[in-house]
Amino acid sequence: MLAISLQGFAGLRGFSYTCWILTAVTFSLYYPHYFIGIGGFSFKLLIVPLLQIIMFGVGSTMGFKDFESVIRTPKAVVIGVVCQFTIMPLVGFTLAHTFDFPPEIAAGIILVGCVPSGLASNVMSYIANANVALSITLTAVATLMAPFITPLLMQLLGGEFVSVDFLSMMWDITKIVILPIGVGLLYHYFLGGKFTWLDKTMPLLSMVGIAAIITIITAAGRDSLLAVGSLLVLACLIHNVTGYILGYFACKILKMDEKTCRTIALEVGLQNGGLASGLALQMGKVATVGLAPAIFGPLMNVTGSSLATWWHSKPPKEK
Repeated sequence: MLAISLQGFAGLRGFSYTCWILTAVTFSLYYPHYFIGIGGFSFKLLIVPLLQIIMFGVGSTMGFKDFESVIRTPKAVVIGVVCQFTIMPLVGFTLAHTFDFPPEIAAGIILVGCVPSGLASNVMSYIANANVALSITLTAVATLMAPFITPLLMQLLGGEFVSVDFLSMMWDITKIVILPIGVGLLYHYFLGGKFTWLDKTMPLLSMVGIAAIITIITAAGRDSLLAVGSLLVLACLIHNVTGYILGYFACKILKMDEKTCRTIALEVGLQNGGLASGLALQMGKVATVGLAPAIFGPLMNVTGSSLATWWHSKPPKEK
């Protein structure tokens, strides 16, 4: 009811989807048996196909011209990617040791930090009066680097908590993210605009898919979540907010303009929780390693939309 009512207020409409997510998570906590499987079919098997559909949707909205800003603004792209793959992994590693979680829960926090930014950062950059073209480029470049960087970081930082198979994780990221996005780019190039019903359906399908993934993971890891729930929420909140702060002030120190600072702050703080969930599933540990991504996703939507709305009310001063 709250999610529906928020649709009537322009300033609060962005929180409606978050309320739907919280509703779904609440149902899965109270009635997990409905979200674990039916008959002999486990709903966990749906996670990877749903992620592939979502990634195809991302690719179908992009064109090869979106990568042009790599040439136009190489400094901002390099700084953004370096911040992305240093700040969040190291903060996650620090939190994993500070909170003394069970090994697989701690590994989940590190995994969230090691994945690239997600599509949410592009939307939030638009709301925040940031550099949307740069945001799209950073997301694309970080995602393309993920098959190599994410397994390496996970092996270095998370190897003490769980066993990490570098080549296996590299292939998992490729098939979950790179291949579907590649197919989406080809669709956009050759068939873009010819199937308007598909273009209109993909955003809704992506939102439903993300909600379904979070619900399935919550139901699967219910017992572990109830055991460490409040502390894990706190750790994810610190992880998320620290990403915004360090990303923003790192750019300020490097004398970047305000729009770029906002963009990179959002790119650093908003991670691809869906990819982290898919990797946790492929590791066979979705009920433990997958918990931090399941919490981080809804949480970052709340903080990200709040920060973006606040920045929207303070347009950057152009020189």
